[in-house]
Formats: sequence, structure tokens, C-alpha cells
Amino acid sequence: MNILVVNGPNLNLLGTREVNVYGHETYQNLVDMINDHATKNNYYVEIYQSNHEGGIIDIIHENFRRFDGLVINPGAYSHYSYAVYDCLKAINIPAIEVHISNIATREPFRKKLVTKAACRAMISGRGFNGYLEAIDMLIKGEWNL
Repeated sequence: MNILVVNGPNLNLLGTREVNVYGHETYQNLVDMINDHATKNNYYVEIYQSNHEGGIIDIIHENFRRFDGLVINPGAYSHYSYAVYDCLKAINIPAIEVHISNIATREPFRKKLVTKAACRAMISGRGFNGYLEAIDMLIKGEWNL
């Protein structure tokens, strides 16, 4: 199985950005964790990050045909980007949205999730492990739990 992982704005600052919310682990720690999981579980993964809405859309457009599933953390775009929503609706592979923090307990604007409706499932508040859970769901085809 081939999995595409796309991360949105500010995730490149993990480890220094709001450590009380996101912790001290870095973006490279996240990438390494996902790559290690791929090696141990015999699947192929490519991981991308962009701070730009159009960059996220371009990454998905340019790559989705080569993958069986998508894990996406759209960052703040999840709360208002109909462009990312439309992109997710346009592709023919299952997508699972992931958020490192528990967005339900954060600022009120984070409770509105535009992109969630274009995904098969959403995982929030599980830290970096949320990515692995999303990947495992895609591999097992268990996104409709």
C-alpha cells in the first residue's frame, strides 16, 4: 500500500511552536516516526509540508494518482479552506484528517471543520500517534468506524 501524507501551515515549526500545545518533538521527529512505521509495516509513504494553501492543493493534485490513501493535517486551513475541501472531494482515494492537538478544547474558531466533510474520518488530540492511527486505518480499510 502507498500512503501520501500532507501537512499544512506551521507544522514545520513543531518543537518550537506552542510547545504547551504541540510538545517539544520536531517536524523531523514526526517524519522519522512515520517513516519508521512504514518500514516496520511494509508500506510506502511520501510526506510533504507546505505553508501555502495552493501548495497543499498542488501536492495532492500532482501525487494522489500514485497513492492508495491520504493522511492530511491541513492545519488552520481545516477551519476555512473550501479550496482544500474541493481538492479532497475531487480525488478518488480515501483521506483521513489528523490534528495533533485536541481541537475541541481549543479556541472556538477551531470547532468549525470545513475539510472534515471531505474526509472519511478525523483524528484529533492523539499527538503524533494520530498519524500512525490514520495510516493503520487506511491500510486496514477501517475508516468508517
